[in-house]
Amino acid sequence: MTEVTQENKLTKKDLFKMFWRASWTIQFSHNYERMQSLGTLYALQPVLSRLYKGKPKEQRVAAQKRHLEFFNSHPALNPFILGITAAMEENTAEDEKDSVIAVKTSLMGPLAGLGDSMLNFTWTPIAGSIGASFAIQGNFLGVILMFLMINGLYWPLKYYGTMWGYNQGRSLLTSANGKKILDRISTGANVLGVMVTGALITSTVTLKTGLKYGSGKTAIDVQSMLDKVVPFVLPLLITLLCLYLIKKWNGKHVVALIFGIIIVAIALSAFGIIA
Repeated sequence: MTEVTQENKLTKKDLFKMFWRASWTIQFSHNYERMQSLGTLYALQPVLSRLYKGKPKEQRVAAQKRHLEFFNSHPALNPFILGITAAMEENTAEDEKDSVIAVKTSLMGPLAGLGDSMLNFTWTPIAGSIGASFAIQGNFLGVILMFLMINGLYWPLKYYGTMWGYNQGRSLLTSANGKKILDRISTGANVLGVMVTGALITSTVTLKTGLKYGSGKTAIDVQSMLDKVVPFVLPLLITLLCLYLIKKWNGKHVVALIFGIIIVAIALSAFGIIA
């Protein structure tokens, strides 16, 4: 645990600045290499400026660099993650900062899935359908109603998520078993993230083989046999191959990999190897 002086202690004003930046700019400079990392660092800057005020330049640089790592979650739930992150930045020593990034990255996947399912695919369509029902009748209030319904939920989530995340993170870190609880949260989030990723593979990656043994009515369909024994094994294998190559190339040559997959898929499809 690190000692926090009064000068470096976070204030509600610092948290409000973080909430405001996270609400408006978290998607700025969104890129395919590190997603929301630049917007996340910008949102955390008021917190880091307070905590590292008067600290050596090397520590300030290291603090900013660690939050430039890959990060991507649901914009409405990001403030909750940043609230916990702020609490951990405030209450962990410099040699324990790896735990800050571990908890931050372990929460991003599960909360992204939760936000997409509950907000993007549930609440937004509900608000849109209600607004559209007014709009098709020529009532301009439909647009305003949809806007109010969406933001009437999103903004409280962002604001109270920031404050609650910070307060809960701080209380956990100052309790006797706080680190154990955070470790459990991180482990649980990682398990949930793996489950979500596995479900996404089966629902978004499609690959089937067109190979058959024999001819005529007695021909054996290889894909049917695979579906009975190991369903979705081909999408899993192509996903693992891509993951292996991306790790081996350290994230480089992704564009070449995409075009390579397209070319190989066209060739194999032409020969009837994949359907």
